[in-house]
Amino acid sequence: MEKASESHPATPTPNGAEVDFSAWVGRTEQVADPMSWVQAQAAQAMLDETGAALAAGDALPLPWHWFHFLPRAPQARLDADGHPQRGGFLPPIPYPRRMFAGARIQVHQPLRVGVPALREGRIDKVVIKHGKTGALAFVTVAYRFLQDGQLCLEEQQDIVYREAGAPVPAPVAAALPPAPASSWQRSVQPDTRLLFRFSALTFNAHRIHYDRAYAQQVEGYPGLVVHGPLTAVLLLQLVRQSTPRAVRAFSFRGVAPLFDLGPVHLLGTPEGDTVNLQALGPDGQAALLASATLG
Repeated sequence: MEKASESHPATPTPNGAEVDFSAWVGRTEQVADPMSWVQAQAAQAMLDETGAALAAGDALPLPWHWFHFLPRAPQARLDADGHPQRGGFLPPIPYPRRMFAGARIQVHQPLRVGVPALREGRIDKVVIKHGKTGALAFVTVAYRFLQDGQLCLEEQQDIVYREAGAPVPAPVAAALPPAPASSWQRSVQPDTRLLFRFSALTFNAHRIHYDRAYAQQVEGYPGLVVHGPLTAVLLLQLVRQSTPRAVRAFSFRGVAPLFDLGPVHLLGTPEGDTVNLQALGPDGQAALLASATLG
């Protein structure tokens, strides 16, 4: 994400009038979920997990809670981009480009498969800024995840809305920078099948992930956009496959979009109890930065 300045609580609408979204700060919601093993096993299949199938009572890998507590907007309430119509719990920011740009997760105890859970959400902050490419709106949402009345996870999510801007150029393939000798590495080609399955598992109808004509002609991307949370899931899978130690905290921040135009290079560098993580595009540039704290 680019640097921005001039923070204020109101944002101009397309007709130039400003709308104050401060009334959304403090708004809350509660969503219950049965934490079905069906979602967990579907995620295992999507990610080519070869271990035993997750069953009731098993710890849910982090951050697979994103495959639960799904949005439930009726089809008639979807906007042209595939997202639920604006308003309700999240403020009706008018900017057309939006993304799940980052998160910070603290694990108190793992969520368990098959145990009904409750997600409590609260709008913590709405900030409007102006950067080089125009106006941006940052919405910070705080979540608490509970099972049997016990706090399991706490998470803050950053949702970013941007004005329509110039088309995004395709990445130019380049050599990867040298990685530390102690690092964990893996490359993944995010093809249309993987993007479709992740969209389906998260009930995400945002068309930039599966409708190439829309992504290119309407939102100005050179290809299908890889979900930021999918990249985060793949980075944490790299951690789980590389160490038996449990992840107690995780954070990520998107700095550039990834597309289905080339491989994504996943890199993890352990330093004591911390693993510094990054996802590099085919141009060798970091697109997502993350950190995992091991228990």
